[in-house]
Amino acid sequence: MSVNGRLISPDVFEETVRLLAAAQDADVPVRVLGGMAIVLHVGDLLHPAFRRQIRDIDLATPRRAGRRVADFLTEQGYTPNKTFNAMHGARRLLFYDEPNDRQIDVFVGSFEMCHQLPLEERLDLEPTTLPLAELVLTKLQIVKLNQKDAYDLYSLLLTHEVAEGDNETINAARVAELCGADWGLYRTVQLNLERLRTAFSAPELSGAEMQRILDRVRELEQAIERAPKTTKWKLRARVGDRVRWYEDPEEVEKGAY
Repeated sequence: MSVNGRLISPDVFEETVRLLAAAQDADVPVRVLGGMAIVLHVGDLLHPAFRRQIRDIDLATPRRAGRRVADFLTEQGYTPNKTFNAMHGARRLLFYDEPNDRQIDVFVGSFEMCHQLPLEERLDLEPTTLPLAELVLTKLQIVKLNQKDAYDLYSLLLTHEVAEGDNETINAARVAELCGADWGLYRTVQLNLERLRTAFSAPELSGAEMQRILDRVRELEQAIERAPKTTKWKLRARVGDRVRWYEDPEEVEKGAY
């Protein structure tokens, strides 16, 4: 489908690949996150149990490139949410592919939903997506974790080892470092790792596959508990659950611009 002279594919996977190639050609630094990033990382190893429809595209970019990304997406045929972008553009941008009823969400410099995750310094570690540690954390930081998000985490944990680096492994040291600096993030991640062990299941998996996931959940838990905690973390831990430790992100409706 041609929009503003650009060919936007109705297939979300094909459109993501097209956008990444166009961004590389234009020297616009973007990385994919969300469900599409998991599909790109897992590839042919994606278990049938975890396949799902993905409607929208989520991107991240450094702060220095926010305006360039906005111009790039407009040139590619996407319609900006002008009101939202004017108010929040330093941290987040919204664009729409109206004919395909699709949204592009751009996180600028950091990922901010229930918790804030710094992205800037690590965006260059992967050519197309966020690093695996950050992909895992964008899911683990969700306070109201649902089955879709749990299955996304299962998919990553089934196909990627937990280690101390970023070479196609989930960097436990990075996860632990961020949790050790922010008690609120730590608390939500702690609760969600427990939920992955006890509140969700995937009957289509073999016993060995499920055990592999659970072992890697335990490796993350142990790394987080072993990591040093900041003074700020320790002070906030004294308050505990008596004060809400997370944000309640507002959903922006499509067409609200």
